[in-house]
Formats: sequence, structure tokens, C-alpha cells
Amino acid sequence: MKKIYLSKAKNQIARHNTIRDINKQVVLNYVRVQSPISRAEISRETSLQRSTVSAIVDELQGIGLIEEIGTGDSTGGRKPTLLQLRTGTPVAIGVDITPRETTVVLADLAGNILRKEAFPTSSDIDYMNEQILSKVSCYASENTGHELEVGMSIPGIADQASGNILYIPYFQWSDWDIGRRITEATGLPVIIDNDANAVALAELWFGDPEIRRTRNFIMVMVAEGIGTGIVIDGQVYRGEYGAAGEFGHMYIGNNAAVICSCGRRDCWEAHASEKAVLSRYNAGRNGSGGGTAITNFEHLIGLAENGEKQAVGILKETAEYLGIGISNLLIGFSPQAVVVCGSIVRAWNIINNELQDYGKRSIRQELAGAMILPSTLGDSPTILGSVTLVLAQKFASAN
Repeated sequence: MKKIYLSKAKNQIARHNTIRDINKQVVLNYVRVQSPISRAEISRETSLQRSTVSAIVDELQGIGLIEEIGTGDSTGGRKPTLLQLRTGTPVAIGVDITPRETTVVLADLAGNILRKEAFPTSSDIDYMNEQILSKVSCYASENTGHELEVGMSIPGIADQASGNILYIPYFQWSDWDIGRRITEATGLPVIIDNDANAVALAELWFGDPEIRRTRNFIMVMVAEGIGTGIVIDGQVYRGEYGAAGEFGHMYIGNNAAVICSCGRRDCWEAHASEKAVLSRYNAGRNGSGGGTAITNFEHLIGLAENGEKQAVGILKETAEYLGIGISNLLIGFSPQAVVVCGSIVRAWNIINNELQDYGKRSIRQELAGAMILPSTLGDSPTILGSVTLVLAQKFASAN
């Protein structure tokens, strides 16, 4: 049972339209997950009256969230009309900022990318303001007939409640007001969140079916750093000021191969991030008289996939560091699952055994084991994460 806080009571009171809004959410999400589906099938699945379902479907069609796509097979009467999410129509602009590249996309309700532009990320904040504003404004002006919102994922701390970007450690940026600038320039609302939180949200809505059915899981994102997104009871846990989940900076061991973005050498990020993997690999090559250093993580993955012993060994060592951190998360949160995402997922057959072994080393031994799974979101999960910041609100509110 959830506690009712009187300071927030006015937002928790059941209004006369609460049941209607919940039913709209239910119908929309049946269409989202089980399409193509008919009104009759929704009625049977939900036990809602046919007239109620038809009224909700008409409303969802009217606001452009679902569409009819033809007829299905008859079971004796009139052929049913089939429904799906409306695709091809832009509803979200995603801005995905990573330390190396910033991507701006236009997406529809199903998360399909309709347009995409990318540019190198710079430490020059004025340059970043100019690039982001120009691209978002262009998308907005070209789609004035559509109700767009902007979702932005950042490699730092954002207070989603206020829309403020508090800190991006990689560039030492504080109090970045890009969200306000976008709204002033375009009139569009902006939702900003930490990249790991955004990816956790994408896993919740677009991930593997096994994860979509899971109410408590932790997403571990391996990239330039290590990010974690925590989902508790089907909701992303952000903590005060959006600062929860910074487990990339928990202590793992001393004398890491690289310096963490926070300046230390004992963090999870300094031991298990992509930059840490590349540093260890290149150090090994130099020690054995190797040639030019590898600077691309996908290159190293490709070498490992083709059986290069040093690449395989480095990834197995990395899996041990990842496993230590994951074991700590399992002990602290007791989730149903941990999802690992990023390019390292391509090497899952190499790292899986080590991760599973560390996952079993906890005080949970007499409990059902938590699943440790690879993400199905692909190599660029933060792009989908930025879009999902907008789409999740539509799926959750059906407005």
C-alpha cells in the first residue's frame, strides 16, 4: 500500500474521469502490444463492454494515436476491423547526447525513426546550443501540423521534475538551460533525463517481452562510461533531483587502466567501460610489440568474434569487472532481472558465463535467481531512449 502524502494530495485524488483515463490506457496498450487487434478482441481480453471499447477507439483515432489497417478473418459474422498504432506520423523529436556524438531524430508513436541527423559532440556549449536548436527548430517547422514533444537523453544528472540539467561530468557542464531554450525557440515541451534512465524506460516499453513483463529490473549500460537505470514496480526510480543510479562511480578495485570521468581510478566505470576495455587491450598489444592502438570498441568486438585470443581474454576480464558490479546490485536491490546494453552485447557468448557466475555469488542463494540478460535494443539504445521519454508519457496517459 502506498502512503498518501498530504502535500501532494491534490494530485492523488480520484477525479470523475480517472476510470475513463485508465480504460484509455488499457485499450491503447492492447493495441500497442497485440496489434493487429480488433475491437471485439480488446473487449474479450479486457472484459470492457463493446460500446465502451468502440467509444475509446474512436477517441484514440481522433487524437491520432491508433489507426485502422483493414479487416481480419471472420468467425461467422462480419469481418472485424483491425487496429494498430498510427505509424509514419511524427510525434517525437529525440535528442541523444553522448560524449562523442549527438543525434537528433524524428520518430512516430511506434518508435520508428523517420529522420536522423548526427554531429560530433563538442565541449563548446555555445556550439552545442546552436547545433541542437537549429536541428530541433528545423524538425518543428517542417511538421507544424503535428503535436510534437522533445525528449532529450544526457550523460549526466537531470532533474526531470524541473527540466533542469544539473551536471554533465564529462564536460564539467552545470545548470545547462538547453531545455528552456528549445521551448522558447519552438514552443515545444521538453522532457530531459539521464541516458541510463531513458534506456531503462525504453527497455520497459520496447525491450524483450520477458523484460516488458518484469516490474523490477536494473539496466546496466556499457558505453564511454557505465550507467544504470533502476525500474521499481514498473517505474523508473530517479531519486532526489534525478541523481539516483550513479553506480558507475561505486568502488570496484584500485589502479584501473583509465581515469573515471569523476577523476578516480577505483570506479566501476574505470574498470568496465568501453574506454577501460580499449586501454587494457592496447596496453597488452604494446607489451607484446603490437602495432597501432585500436580506438574503436566495435573493432575490438569484431576481433573477439573472429577468435583473436587477446581480444577474447580482455572481454572475459571485463566480464569479471561487470559481474562484480552486477553482484553488488543484486545484493542491494534484489531485482527480477539485470539487463546489459551497449555494443558489448554483441560479445554476449564470450562474456555470458562470467556474468552468470558472479550473479550467483550473493546472499540471494536460497531465492530464485535473477535473470542477467542482453538488451535487444541494439547498438544505439540511447537514441530510442530519448524518443521513449516522449512516447512513454503518451502510452501512460493516452492523451
